[in-house]
Amino acid sequence: MLRINDEAPNFTAETSQGPVSFHEWIGNGWGILFSHPKDFTPVCTTELGYMAKLKPEFDKRNTKIIGLSVDPVDSHSKWAKDIEETQGAAVNYPMIGDPQLKVAKLYNMLPAEAGETCEGRTAATNATVRTVFIVGPDKKIKLMLSYPMTTGRNFDEILRVLDSMQLTSKHAVATPVNWKPGDDVIISGSVSDEDAKKKYPGGWKAPRPYLRIVPQPK
Repeated sequence: MLRINDEAPNFTAETSQGPVSFHEWIGNGWGILFSHPKDFTPVCTTELGYMAKLKPEFDKRNTKIIGLSVDPVDSHSKWAKDIEETQGAAVNYPMIGDPQLKVAKLYNMLPAEAGETCEGRTAATNATVRTVFIVGPDKKIKLMLSYPMTTGRNFDEILRVLDSMQLTSKHAVATPVNWKPGDDVIISGSVSDEDAKKKYPGGWKAPRPYLRIVPQPK
C-alpha cells in the first residue's frame, strides 16, 4: 500500500496531450494526479470541468494537474467535448489513458487480479479509482484522498491543503483546523522555544506550552 512520504510511483503513459513520463512531467514543481473510474460518468464530468476553471490557481502555485480515467485517450477526447458543453470549461490539462489498468494498479487503486483491460468494466467495478494524490517536488506523496463515486470532490479544499503544504514546507510551522491563507499558524513542535524566539522576536500566544500561535509568515 502507498503511504504519505512514499515516493510516487513513476510511469510513462499516453495522455490527451501526448506521452508523459510522470516524474519528468512534474519537474521541479508540485503535481496533482486525480483519477476517475470511467469516462462519461456524471459526477466526474462536473469535477473535470471545475478543475479546468481552477487551473490558473494551480499555475500560480507552480503545480501541474493531470487526470486519469480507466479508458483510452480517444475516449477522453470525446468526453472532453461533453465536459466543455455542460460545464462551460474546456479541459486544459492532460488526461491519462489507462486502458490496461497499469497506472490504477501501480497506485493501488485496483488489485492485481483486476485484469489487464478496461473493456467490459463498469464504473462500479472501477469504483476505487477515485483518488487524489498531491506529489511534491521531491516526488514524494504528500496527500492521498479517496472518495465514493456519488460524492463530488471538493477541489477548493485541495487548493487549501496545497497552500498549507507549500507554506509549511518553507517555514517551520503547521496550520490549525480550518486554516485559510492569512490566518494564524502554529510553531512546529520541532522548533525549540529558544529558536522560536530568534524567528519570532515579538513572541507568540501560548494557551498551552505545546500550542504556540503566531501570524502566518510572509
